[in-house]
Amino acid sequence: MKKLTASELRKMWLNFYKERGHALISSASLIPENDPTVLFTTAGMHPLVPYLLGQKHPQGNRLADVQKCVRTGDIEEVGDPSHLTFFEMLGNWSLGDYFKKEMIAWSYEFLTDEKYLGIDPAKLSVTVFAGDDDCPRDDESASYWEKAGIPRERIYFLPKGHNWWGPAGTTGPCGPDTEMFVDTGKPACSPECSPACSCGKYLEVWNDVFMQYNKTAEGKYEPLAQKNVDTGMGLERTVKTLQGVGSVYETDLFAPIIAEIERLTGKKYGSDEATTKAIRVIADHIRTAVMIIGDEKGVVCSNVDQGYILRRLLRRAVRYIKQLGGGMGILSDVARVIIKEYEDVYPELRRNADRVTGEIDAEEQRFEKTITSGMKKFAAIRDHLVGDTIAGNTAFKLYDTFGFPIEMTVELANEAGLKVDTEGFDKAYKEHQAKSQAGAEQKFKCGLADHSDRTVKLHTATHLLHAALKRVLHDDSVTQKGSNITEERLRFDFNFPRPLTPEEIKAVEDEVNEAITAHIPVVCKEMTLDEAKAIGAEAHFENKYGERVKVYIMGDKSTEVCGGPHAENTGDLGHFRIMKEQSSSAGIRRIKATIE
Repeated sequence: MKKLTASELRKMWLNFYKERGHALISSASLIPENDPTVLFTTAGMHPLVPYLLGQKHPQGNRLADVQKCVRTGDIEEVGDPSHLTFFEMLGNWSLGDYFKKEMIAWSYEFLTDEKYLGIDPAKLSVTVFAGDDDCPRDDESASYWEKAGIPRERIYFLPKGHNWWGPAGTTGPCGPDTEMFVDTGKPACSPECSPACSCGKYLEVWNDVFMQYNKTAEGKYEPLAQKNVDTGMGLERTVKTLQGVGSVYETDLFAPIIAEIERLTGKKYGSDEATTKAIRVIADHIRTAVMIIGDEKGVVCSNVDQGYILRRLLRRAVRYIKQLGGGMGILSDVARVIIKEYEDVYPELRRNADRVTGEIDAEEQRFEKTITSGMKKFAAIRDHLVGDTIAGNTAFKLYDTFGFPIEMTVELANEAGLKVDTEGFDKAYKEHQAKSQAGAEQKFKCGLADHSDRTVKLHTATHLLHAALKRVLHDDSVTQKGSNITEERLRFDFNFPRPLTPEEIKAVEDEVNEAITAHIPVVCKEMTLDEAKAIGAEAHFENKYGERVKVYIMGDKSTEVCGGPHAENTGDLGHFRIMKEQSSSAGIRRIKATIE
């Protein structure tokens, strides 16, 4: 097995698929454009859902990428050998082109050939779908694995819980998957030991999803007309396997980050369990914060949505820095090392470096003030406490309202000879998580990812709104900074230094409605990005476009690069009305509007 660096693995992956006719596409933003169900891009397939559902991709039906992803559901587990909040997913995609035969042969080749990963075939095991009352056993995949070189005894048939993907909601595309595992050499936990175990003997390195069914509202699984392949290989996990280390934190990805934390704190990674965990948490959380703030749709700290997650990451990092005896300003020093390590892969980090370090420093200073406020609140609780135990709900209020870590509450309580109901805190915290998750899922019901008729019309209206703003405000520098569309309204963020006057708002409305009453056909043309710019097309977030793009043209009212979907005619939209114009953040305005 080759001991590749992360950089070598990224390049090898992309070259492998480029040689097999795949267009290489850039990582999409970490902030989903129009998906209301999640706060961050959580998987490689996330930005490609419209194309997996049948929309034509401008760069063809064979794609490959390295996608930035963030998952924070297991944030409390960060610090163990494997959990991360930010990770990179290597992916390749067939949109109605090749299927199981080609994909399994390529998977085996990439894993075992000495030109590529060079993993000993004797250490490989695979799993395939076992079949059930809904869908048959995937003997086809098993036969291709056997033909490639995996013996039957190392092909495991597992149920839907292990080897099935989707649908993303209650209905839609779905299908069996096949997963690839490397035997770590650990002894089997039992005679029944298999890749389904969590004993650590088998380490998953790759997952090929075969979307071949559509689940209907009646619960039936019907064959799809367009069968897709969607694969994902976690970069960090695979590098850990290739480099033969015991933790993702001991790979070359984290070496310079951990070295900087050691230099700044005077503490040594691996010296003891508590120090090792603290350094891992700091390294992970600052790496993720850099990616979130440095994204082209960069987030800043707040008390809601992505900003709340960012704040939580930074404040946990501050707490662990304090645990190591570190002082103020350390986090932004670590961030600079991370930017240097990743700026060639994600150039937006270089462009947004000052924003990243500035926001981290500002949040660190805010947290210092928060700790002071929390200490005062704790003192009041302590002085008026009846009994010797701080209630779980009270401890959670300190955490939720003041950002006061539970560990700090417990430590202060111990110093005062008191106890904390940590079980009650955990219960309150889990209830809060459940409500937050439900809120994230319900906050924007029927988002554009659902392609409902009304949201498609609202999406089309955002193009007209964008163009109208430029004309009314006489400012060609006005550009989209964010968008979210629900069944009820559109939300459009744009750069502008002041509030719009009532007269300007009315003029923008009139411009959009004039385009709607003109019944202009919405024409879609494919061309290169340079050709699109040459005809004056708006193109936001250029780093996520490929060589060929879709340009939506609405007469002389709007010409814009976009992935769709759109109405066929402006006359289908209905009457446009701006409900609110307000500040979103410094220099950014926000319009909420609807169609009636």
